[in-house]
Amino acid sequence: MDDAIKHLGRQSDLPDNPDDAILDAVPNPHQGTPYVVRFTAPEFTSICPVTGQPDFARLIIDYVPKAHIVESKSLKLFLGSFRNHGAFHEDCTLLIAKRIVDAIEPEWLRIGGYWYPRGGIPIDVFYQTGEPPSGVWLPDPDVETYRGR
Repeated sequence: MDDAIKHLGRQSDLPDNPDDAILDAVPNPHQGTPYVVRFTAPEFTSICPVTGQPDFARLIIDYVPKAHIVESKSLKLFLGSFRNHGAFHEDCTLLIAKRIVDAIEPEWLRIGGYWYPRGGIPIDVFYQTGEPPSGVWLPDPDVETYRGR
């Protein structure tokens, strides 16, 4: 096993915070073929930096890989490391996107952070690195905006 890969096939503890989390990049098995990878995290949690109350979101992460893909176990541990991390919705969403970009240098990436309401206001945060490449099938995130009951 590649010593640079920290999590795949190994016992791994949940990092205490996002700064300590390692995102593993593994070789893209279909380099040169444009395709979209989607990760959906329906139960993402972090902590409000002001109140200390939990915040919840559904994250949709799409990317078109180049030489590397994100190893999913390392992504799960990275996302889990936000559980006790205090940051605003915007900061969490962009931090996740930028860490993935730094780790694998994808051709393109977008993230949608669909945050559940606190104080009566849902906050949705969207980011992408540029225009999506032509020729890839890019499905709609299929997440409805929040509506009260």
